[in-house]
Amino acid sequence: MKTSAVSVTIPSTISDVERDTGLAKETLRVWERRYDFPRPERDTFGERVYPSEQVIKLRLIKRLIDLGYRPGKVIGYSADELQALAQKSASSLRDETSLPHPELQSYLELCKTHQMEAFRRKLTQAMLVMGLKNFVVNLVAPLSTLVGEAWACGQFAVFEEHLYAESVQIVLRSAVFSVPQVNHSSGAPRPRVLLTTLPQERHGLGLLMAEAMFAAEGAHCIPLGVQTPLPDIVEGARAMQADIVALSFSATMNPRHVNDSLRELRARMPEQAEIWAGGTNPALRKRPPSHVTVCELGDIGPAVAEWRQRQRQALS
Repeated sequence: MKTSAVSVTIPSTISDVERDTGLAKETLRVWERRYDFPRPERDTFGERVYPSEQVIKLRLIKRLIDLGYRPGKVIGYSADELQALAQKSASSLRDETSLPHPELQSYLELCKTHQMEAFRRKLTQAMLVMGLKNFVVNLVAPLSTLVGEAWACGQFAVFEEHLYAESVQIVLRSAVFSVPQVNHSSGAPRPRVLLTTLPQERHGLGLLMAEAMFAAEGAHCIPLGVQTPLPDIVEGARAMQADIVALSFSATMNPRHVNDSLRELRARMPEQAEIWAGGTNPALRKRPPSHVTVCELGDIGPAVAEWRQRQRQALS
């Protein structure tokens, strides 16, 4: 007897879509009202479910938002038009910043061919040769940008980007754990740095890169991971007597939300604790809050040195 299998695509819940695309549930609901897209169906319990073709289009829209487009400008395009626009935009960005170094392309090729063990070995060898700080600033940071561009062009699948991020995090965590502990009892003060992201920020690679830079400067790092509620950040900073709360913000977060959250955090934090922030969010580049120290990865070393100098002056 001959049988045939029918492929059935199961619609995604709103939580599935949020996790898959990086678009918050609130954003999806707002777009539904404002732009009439997405157009979810309803399951037997009346909950929103999203057909696969809508999820694919939402991924493409998210790519273009990461490249600087506004939702209202692109949400009416078809999936094919969105894909073409993403490829064109990412290619233009690459032309403006020049082609990546061939060495970076060799790392990218290992990821594309899913040779992750070889990829991690190559990263580890480079870290041992370059030293932790140079490794983060001159290899991991530009390589992560290159992977992001490849994802925006559709050259990297979502799972491949996750493979890349997880592999880099494995290498960085091992490197941070191996940093020799420096005794500052008779020398420069050692800042206690609490590192985390807000609940709307799920990207943790930038945070781990910052932790590696702080650790290389001899700071005492207190990582909380990602998506920590603001009251818990405040409680953790007080309990751990943090000198610095370091936050990472990707381009996915609403800039207004970033500014509002930083203001609220400053109002709740102990006066002596400083707030440092980094990442690609426009809120940190256009008009950074006056009460926050905005740092690129390469700025962390000099900023820690300045912090220590202020501490010496306060004690003298």
